[in-house]
Amino acid sequence: MDISSSVDIRELNERIHQQSAFIELLNMELNKAVVGQKTMVERLMIGLLANGHVLLEGVPGLAKTLAIKSLASAIHAGFARIQFTPDLLPADVLGTMVYNPQEHVFAVRKGPIFSNFILADEINRAPAKVQSALLEAMQERQVTIGDHTYPLAEPFLVLATQNPIEQEGTYELPEAQVDRFMLKIIITYPKKEEERMIIRSNINPGGMSKINPVVTTDDILKARKLVREVYMDEKIEQYILDIVFATRFPEEYKLAKLKPYISYGGSPRASINLALASKAYAFIKRRGYVIPEDVRAVCHDVMRHRIGLTYEAEAENITSEQILNDILNVVEVP
Repeated sequence: MDISSSVDIRELNERIHQQSAFIELLNMELNKAVVGQKTMVERLMIGLLANGHVLLEGVPGLAKTLAIKSLASAIHAGFARIQFTPDLLPADVLGTMVYNPQEHVFAVRKGPIFSNFILADEINRAPAKVQSALLEAMQERQVTIGDHTYPLAEPFLVLATQNPIEQEGTYELPEAQVDRFMLKIIITYPKKEEERMIIRSNINPGGMSKINPVVTTDDILKARKLVREVYMDEKIEQYILDIVFATRFPEEYKLAKLKPYISYGGSPRASINLALASKAYAFIKRRGYVIPEDVRAVCHDVMRHRIGLTYEAEAENITSEQILNDILNVVEVP
């Protein structure tokens, strides 16, 4: 891979090395509260740096909410937690017009969405009308209340959790809503030694260590600009396109066996997000250019919720993970 043509990689590497120093500080603070779960913490960082919303899925008690709250606490920024319930209304999230009897006028009362970090806890517990209320905020970074449209603060990030095991009292997220999330992270159980450390930190007489804010929103916004400058070779772009197109037309990549299992593949948003997440991953690794391993590292988290499965796939227990594994094994690596 030629990385010296039009971009001064050495100069870019130096800048990234300097401006990515806060990643270590963030990691140190998060490690005070979150034991293990390095992949989850790393993916939260990618969402933060690539300006993409994150959906965390896992059984209760795996530190999903704790990780998000800890990340918000480590940054000098606004934080709002919304507990999604079946009786939640769109106005409870966005805000509404409230009548002022003294002045005989309607005034806007802004909802919790007007913050930097939004923790949408158990997002699949609220009905579709509430979930769709988030669509404009997540995609357009603005909210319309009455006749007025209000821009949201920068940075703005929705970090949502959902529980995959409970079906009663939950509402599956619409495809359009799921597609707004850059990453969908599947959280697994910690290792035995990690769980031993979790027990010790939680029964410690002094309690858990306090998370201190170590990064400002300006640091995040500067880093986001630099992430977009990370060099991506044309061969890497082609690799990303091949992966996404293989989800749409598997037969063109000698994967005809997958055709009956895929009802729809990744959209152009998948290609954009895969490229941005790869750049953010390279930035976290303090590198000024993207390599194929960066794309492979983030591919499952970017793509797993963008592949529609047919009834045949569900009948044969074929998952999007297996489909992606087959694609990554077959698509030529540059």
